[in-house]
Order: sequence, then C-alpha cells, then structure tokens
Amino acid sequence: MKLIITRLVLALRNFQQWLVAQAMFGFLNLLKLFPADGAIRFADRVMRRLGRRTRRHKLMLTNLRNAFPEKSEAEIEKIALASWGNMGRLAAEYVFLDQLFDYDPEKSEPGRVEVSGIPIFLDLRDNPRPFIVFTGHTANFELLPVAGAAFGLTVTVLFRPPNNPYVAKKVFDFRSARMGKLVPSHAGSSFALARQLEAGQGVGVLVDQKFGKGLKGTFFGREVKTNPLLPKLVRQFGCEVYPARCIRLPGNRYRLEIEPRLEMPRDERGNLDLPAAAQLLNDKVESWVREYPEQWLWYHDRWQIKKTLA
Repeated sequence: MKLIITRLVLALRNFQQWLVAQAMFGFLNLLKLFPADGAIRFADRVMRRLGRRTRRHKLMLTNLRNAFPEKSEAEIEKIALASWGNMGRLAAEYVFLDQLFDYDPEKSEPGRVEVSGIPIFLDLRDNPRPFIVFTGHTANFELLPVAGAAFGLTVTVLFRPPNNPYVAKKVFDFRSARMGKLVPSHAGSSFALARQLEAGQGVGVLVDQKFGKGLKGTFFGREVKTNPLLPKLVRQFGCEVYPARCIRLPGNRYRLEIEPRLEMPRDERGNLDLPAAAQLLNDKVESWVREYPEQWLWYHDRWQIKKTLA
C-alpha cells in the first residue's frame, strides 16, 4: 500500500510539472505571434501584475529592504515590480533570441545590441589560453554566450537546469543550439570544466547563486556563502578571470560588456586566497546590481532567509 501511495504521489508531481511546462510553452508560443518589441513589453506587464501576487514577492521585498535600508518603501516596491518585469522580458526574449543579437561591427548605425570590450573578445579568440568569464543574473545574461559564439570564441558554459524536467530539456536544447558547449550543474560538473581549461579553452560561470557549503563572505553587507568553484579552478590552472555583464538599455536594446582581467588576491606566500577571491566576485556583482538594481533577480534566496518568512 505504501508503495502504491508513493507511486501515485510521484505520478501526480510528474503531471503537475508537465502541466506547468505546457502552460509555459503555450505562453511563449503565443508570444511568437507578435513582433519582438511588443511581445517583450507585454511579458514585462504580465509579470509585474503576476509577480506581486506570488509568495516570492515577499522574499523579494525583504531582500531589497536589507540591501537598500536607505530607500523608501515606494522605491523598494518600484524596484521589485521592475525586477518582475525584467524576469518577464527574459522569458519572452528566449523566443526571439535569434533576432535580438544583431551586432555587426561593419554597420554604421547601432543595432539592438552594442558590445563593449571587443579587443578582449578578439584577444581571447586569437591567442588561445585557459580563461574564465563570470557574470551574474543581470538583465539578459543569456546573451553573453551568444555573443561569444558570434565572435568565434569557444566557451563552455556552466548552467543550472530548471527543476522542471520538461522545461529543463527544452531550455537545454535551445541553449546548446546557440551558446556552444553546455555543462549542466551537478556533482561532476567541475571535472568537465577542468578538462576544458586543461585543454587551453575558456569556461563561463554564474557566481551570484547561493551555495550552502560555500566560502563565507558578504554581499550587500550581509553574510552569504559563495561557490568556491571559480577560485579553485584558478588555483589549479592559473587561468585568467574576466567579468562580463549585460545591461538593458531603453527601447529594448542591450549593452554587453566584458571587462579587463581581474587580478586575483593572493596571500603572503603567493598562494591564491580563496575567501578573498570569492569576496572579490561578490563585490564585482554587487557593484553591477547597485548600478541597475531593477535588472537583477531579487527573488533568489541569496541570503538564505526564506525560512524566516514562513
């Protein structure tokens, strides 16, 4: 009897995941019927309305209050709604990703996408060596690997698949067709990235996710734990590290930036200082978020405070 109940629970959960996935796919397919700009603006408006009614909105507001104690409640609410809108835009942009990246250095008129740091892109492409590019969940961070592929820059991207297996498969198929090599985040992913660096190639990682067993540090002045993967790979391979980000511009336009190489901190013996390196990553992402707070995904439980809101 117990086995039957367990199977029924699993079947119900599987059906719920399938149902959610079909609803999501249906919404995205509906967006395909409209021009990109209109669909992206529509998704922004929908998510602003829906997001504020979810349980995650409370977490988002708490995160914003903790990060910006100097801001008024009206300012906090405005950023939160804009962050939900950013999330809606990100979902809609999946549908039109092939159309959105229109950067062409030969064009005299600017397109939808502008790129900053082109000499760094070209140097990494033309002078192969192991390197790591890191970013955070800012604006449409998915455009960064698309840009790398467009410049002929081979980068193996570490990504965390969605929890829904139906959505995860769709997302993986979509990303792999446009972003080069992908490594799903799991127990053995570090070895896959290490093999790429050992072969003299580049990898890309997101560094602003919570990590229960990570290195202790701070983010917006509050304690967090940061994944030690990037610092450990640098320690092992001595590879270069480059920050990169996407910024939303008015009129559904984007700026992609790759910044100069970061000097990783070392201790008095010359060894890589892992906690200081992790803090350097946090500080860089924090500087980005402070500049454009509405373009970061505040619904993430980065400070692991969700249990206190129950």
